[in-house]
Amino acid sequence: MLEQFLDNFLHNLFKPLLLFFYLGFLVPLLKVPFEFPYAVYKGLIIYLLISIGWHGGEELASLSAADLGRASGFMALGFVTNSLIGIAAYCVLRFTNIRQIDAAAVAGYYGSDSAGTFVTCLGVLTASNIAFAAYMPVMLAVMEIPGCLVALALVARMRASGKMDALGNMPGERGYDPHATGLPDRSGHIDELDELDDEHKDHIAKPPGHHQPQEPVQAKERAKAPGILSKRVLHEVFLNSGLYLLFGGILIGFISGLQGEKVTAANDVFFVQLFPAILCLFLIEMGMTACKRLQDLRTAGWKFILFGFWAPNVFATFGMLMAHLYSMFLGHPFEIGTYTLFGVLCGSASYIAVPAIQRMAIPEASPTLGLAASLGLTFTYNVTLGIPWYILIATVITTMMPIG
Repeated sequence: MLEQFLDNFLHNLFKPLLLFFYLGFLVPLLKVPFEFPYAVYKGLIIYLLISIGWHGGEELASLSAADLGRASGFMALGFVTNSLIGIAAYCVLRFTNIRQIDAAAVAGYYGSDSAGTFVTCLGVLTASNIAFAAYMPVMLAVMEIPGCLVALALVARMRASGKMDALGNMPGERGYDPHATGLPDRSGHIDELDELDDEHKDHIAKPPGHHQPQEPVQAKERAKAPGILSKRVLHEVFLNSGLYLLFGGILIGFISGLQGEKVTAANDVFFVQLFPAILCLFLIEMGMTACKRLQDLRTAGWKFILFGFWAPNVFATFGMLMAHLYSMFLGHPFEIGTYTLFGVLCGSASYIAVPAIQRMAIPEASPTLGLAASLGLTFTYNVTLGIPWYILIATVITTMMPIG
């Protein structure tokens, strides 16, 4: 097994996927005057989400009724598992130096999942000829939701206690001011596909030399953040643009798959065969963004940084053990790739959906801490070292606890 891990590890480090990630990661370090075109980047996200959904829906159409039933149970397990992970992340983050509201927001990131990590893992498994269940793209959509709900519920409890000031500070935290009037209103709707490249969007939106006057914190009363059960929050959680495109791709792929290969063959050329090349371009931007986000960790403290590396290993292993318990209940093991993808969904952190929810419903929380941990630390770890490590863990679990 160790030999297999080293083989997977060495091959993964030098696959085109990771080489393109390194290429992007070095851009900020070497101060290369390059900005990834934002319109192209947004187009890549749209393509990847629809492509994942299309291929998953196409494969779902070929499953039997019994397989669909097992998949439904697995989806329910994934939802519960990521909910538990979000709560556990909050409990651990309370021992770091960050504020309580920031701990709740960051916990939401880890109770969700990462589409970028998932598609990278898909690419690695496909290149390594490791089998996985056809319905895993549906798991990506389902397991994105728990983190949003966990973060909203934790913050709602803090607000209900009446102790949190208008700036998001709790008694005993630095900067606590019970007389603060609040933050400027940032609760407007956020398009999650626009979330990652705010600096680039600002550059496009403002002509050179233009300076936006900054509104003081006390300039106006902060609009009350919407509650967890508000129509606007629920719409953003369940019908954000990423989930809509992913579920839409799954539905279209499923309906097309039911009609047979004569209908799907032409679209497979675009949505399946081109997928690895498009993913490589996407990873250039992800490398650049991950490197930039590392700078935001300077004030977070070593405990928070340690969490960003520790969390994916613990949560991914926990997820794979939960998956194996479910497979024992069913009476047959899953494929190694299925365990690995489920581990990735449990061990990754959101950088799209949860930041959008945070901006709208938790404006008091830090807008940088979660992204710094999820992108700068956890995403970077997962796509370089984590995936081959999870393949090894999945192999160990299925070997040490055989079924049947």
